Amino acid sequence: MAIPKVMGTETEYGITVPTSADFNPVLGSSLLINAYAAQAIKRIRWDYEEESPLRDARGFDLRTEAGEGAVDGDLGLANVILTNGARYYVDHAHPEYSTPECTNPRELVIHDRAGERILEESMKRAAEVMPGGDRILIYKNNTDGKGTSYGTHENYLVDRAVPFARLVHDILPFFVTRQLYCGAGLLGGQSPGKEGTYQISQRADFFEVEVGLETTLKRPIVNTRDEPHADPEKYRRLHVIIGDANMSQVATFLKLGTTAIVLKMIEDEAITEDFSFDNSVQSLRAISHDTQCKDTYKLRDGRTVRAVDVQWAYHEMAQKYFARNDPDPWTAEVMLRWDEMLSGIERDPMTLAGQVDWVAKYRMLDGYRLKNDLAWKDSKLRMMDLQYHDVREDKGLAYLLERGGKLERLVDEDSVQRAMVEPPSDTRAYFRGSCLAKYSKHIAAASWDSVIFDTGQDILQRVPMSEPLRGTREHVAPLLAQCDTAAELVSRLQG
Repeated sequence: MAIPKVMGTETEYGITVPTSADFNPVLGSSLLINAYAAQAIKRIRWDYEEESPLRDARGFDLRTEAGEGAVDGDLGLANVILTNGARYYVDHAHPEYSTPECTNPRELVIHDRAGERILEESMKRAAEVMPGGDRILIYKNNTDGKGTSYGTHENYLVDRAVPFARLVHDILPFFVTRQLYCGAGLLGGQSPGKEGTYQISQRADFFEVEVGLETTLKRPIVNTRDEPHADPEKYRRLHVIIGDANMSQVATFLKLGTTAIVLKMIEDEAITEDFSFDNSVQSLRAISHDTQCKDTYKLRDGRTVRAVDVQWAYHEMAQKYFARNDPDPWTAEVMLRWDEMLSGIERDPMTLAGQVDWVAKYRMLDGYRLKNDLAWKDSKLRMMDLQYHDVREDKGLAYLLERGGKLERLVDEDSVQRAMVEPPSDTRAYFRGSCLAKYSKHIAAASWDSVIFDTGQDILQRVPMSEPLRGTREHVAPLLAQCDTAAELVSRLQG
């Protein structure tokens, strides 16, 4: 029986200082994070002890193959844990926001949007201390337009018992084709001659292999990093690097919800049809350039299919699956919107401008182009493409569409504001965030699966959290209310 799909997102934001030619993105990212984080929280370090980014799900560990060393070490860069259970840190010269663990896609949409608001607030606070009126601009996108890509990753809790080879086989066709509704849209490709073209996905052209461990070079459609941040005997964390950064809440909701459903089906061996592409990487890129969504692609068994046909097949297998398995409470809405989305793609992708980023952006750019008689290569359109992803609510074009009722919003602003400071109530993030809020002066370090307390004893006290669904409000709220000090809490937990 499939396990609950605890999930989260990690977003690397693009940053620039338009008034500074020698802008240092690493220092700029650190400035943003330090400007946002309270002093009491900044002093709490991230615990790297359980980090293992070089362990591969296929059964080997590059730390032993290529010598010791971590991909991401603690280099003294800004790296904080927030009271909402999230991690906010510098990664590859970008400010990265990792949401707390959530149990359903709607809650994760709220916390993903809270990340946008935290980045916007960081920008405002950083502007107060920057010299000469300089300001950092922040974009929730995936490319600088000069050949560099940065990631928006997803994470899903998966049963360790599922053979990884089967997981790869069953998820690959889904990942190749889901860009139809969760692509962020991009004007201009990553190579000469593509300046005036428009494509569905910002990330597709950067992927080179089907399966692999890398995240910045030779990017794989299925990433093999085996770093569960939970009980490694029971769980796997599927680290998904193939997605775009979505501004549309509907696109984010569907991206997360459909992927969670497919993973549950894989665990229960409910993927009954094989849609393996003859060349997954080529198909991924070709689908991104097919804005009419009508081209066909060759499968390994010789058939040719449209991308939407593959998505329909997964949808139909999901319908059969839920006919004999109890669905999660959020499943019905995902299935309905998935159906509506695929129907819209078949009818005319341009009818989905209110839900799909790449369509919303295309309609906006095309309208401006026609009104002002511009060529698609015009720099004004490139600037609008970027401005769509601006995290400033009064400047970002996606927010402008949202305010005008042209881009659907799923969650209310009050929920987003609460999520900036409060953790989800039904995962271990509740314990992590609540402890940060109440006992921050007595926490030495924290990570996804532990909190380390400094209660004044000779030895630091680690509280492990290897079960993502423990440490919830139901489990620990009464205990936290009864413990006025960290020492009392640790004593009660050890007793």
